[in-house]
Amino acid sequence: MAIIFHEHFMNSNYAPDTAAREGRMESVMSLLLKQRDYSFIKPETAEIKDVLRAHSEGHVNNIKKDEKIFPMALLAAGGAMKAAEIAFNGEPAFACIRPPGHHASPTSCWGFCYFNNMGIALLKLKSEGKIKGAFVLDFDAHKGDGSINVLSDYPEVKILNPFSGDRKSYLSEIKEYLSNIGEIDIIAVSAGFDSYEKEVGNKLKTIDFYLIGKMIKKFSNKLCDGRRFAILEGGYHPKYLGKNVLSFYQGFE
Repeated sequence: MAIIFHEHFMNSNYAPDTAAREGRMESVMSLLLKQRDYSFIKPETAEIKDVLRAHSEGHVNNIKKDEKIFPMALLAAGGAMKAAEIAFNGEPAFACIRPPGHHASPTSCWGFCYFNNMGIALLKLKSEGKIKGAFVLDFDAHKGDGSINVLSDYPEVKILNPFSGDRKSYLSEIKEYLSNIGEIDIIAVSAGFDSYEKEVGNKLKTIDFYLIGKMIKKFSNKLCDGRRFAILEGGYHPKYLGKNVLSFYQGFE
């Protein structure tokens, strides 16, 4: 299991928003660093050409105006691309990155997002001829509108934002979708832990993140030779985030 992480993601001064709050990344890494059999890999900054597959030049130039956000957003995109590359080559990977990205559309963004990390990662693989079909599970409490918009020209990329109202139905919805998905080359997860019962999503328990991770592992082994990766999206309370991320990892690895 590969963990994609850079010490710059510990920086809480890149933006005055909830995703940048102090303690988020510390709560995750304090637990992950204690685990055996995980390799930690530093990402490189994404190149502008990679970002332009998902975003307009005007949008990139707008983000570029902020000297703190721009390099962090490029590094996050690079982390997502590294996770996708490692997953394609056969090792499951998780990009523990920020800022998040699933609310970043081709020409706009909101919700603490700037570049669409998931879209950039998948479009990089597609540009290299490595994948055609992909499945994206976005279990963040908020719909990944940006990912839908960025990938809308690619019907072979299927996206599920589960909407069931209780945890049992939520897990069943994911399982049913995966059971009927058809041919894909890779499974990608926008992992938003604000769907936790004590965060804004007010739905999932810690064990549910493990079960989701285990489900993705099972179906990736069945459908696409185990190729799977995940990237961090939401999850804002340090008290809960670390344990929920670890629970997902343990099912996903």
